Amino acid sequence: MKKRIGVIGVTGFVGRYVAAALQARGDEVVGFSRSGGGNVTGVVEWRSSGPWDFTGIDGLINLAGERVDQRWTAENRIKFEQSRVGMTKGIVAAIQEMPIHERPPVWVNASAVGFYGDRQDEVLDETSAPGSGYLAQLCVDWEAATEGVSALGVRCVMVRIGMVIGRGGMAWDRLRRVFLLGAGARLGSGDQWMPWIHIDDLVAGMLFSLDKQTITGVVNGVAPAPETNRDFTKKLAKALHRPAPWVAPAFVLRTIFGEFGDFLLGGQRVMPRVWQQAGFVFSYPTLEQALEELCQK
Repeated sequence: MKKRIGVIGVTGFVGRYVAAALQARGDEVVGFSRSGGGNVTGVVEWRSSGPWDFTGIDGLINLAGERVDQRWTAENRIKFEQSRVGMTKGIVAAIQEMPIHERPPVWVNASAVGFYGDRQDEVLDETSAPGSGYLAQLCVDWEAATEGVSALGVRCVMVRIGMVIGRGGMAWDRLRRVFLLGAGARLGSGDQWMPWIHIDDLVAGMLFSLDKQTITGVVNGVAPAPETNRDFTKKLAKALHRPAPWVAPAFVLRTIFGEFGDFLLGGQRVMPRVWQQAGFVFSYPTLEQALEELCQK
């Protein structure tokens, strides 16, 4: 049965893939944009991002969020928080104002594995406690902003997303370019764990969460085989047939990125227990499989 799914952040990297996947399975996509429109395949209707209008929406996916891979200045922190916590609170408020019978029955909201902080070799799943630090607290506040929506009759799923690798994405495009130039390097000791996911699996997992009535609350949007930065670097270099003998020292990363440099030097060994237990099947469960697909011309 065809549904109308609202996608906030549809003009972004993940949003474009989500729109295409929804269209491919026969759903209609209502895109929300600050400019009121955008060039994204599969969007049948554009609506402004404020005031929110979710009339006629059968499900909602929110992917909005200012990228955090930049210096965490006071100005940028405001952007991080407004685009996550503020945006989420605004969505809850808009749903609350709607008549009960018109509210979207399900809402998939982005979060991030930064929730766990730097946990070294600890194996983490959706039941694990939050970590410490700025990014962990930001994620805690982000998820807390959805509180109360279940009482409004909306099933809410929060996807803690790891590093997404896919064509057109900043992470993959940057890594591929750097490694092809022979400038690939591990970060610091390389012992930190990197929770990653292929874009196709992230999108499929989000749609799975949208459809699966038994899934509610937090899910980890990561592949089931996290890699240390050292092994990730070796496998990427091998897939691209390039050497990667370099090391980016910790002090250099901190000098360039500030607090975000500390985040790059930390890690989270995150597992997608909820998706696995619910029967979700990954197309690219290992990094080797993901890289084989991404390196195809």
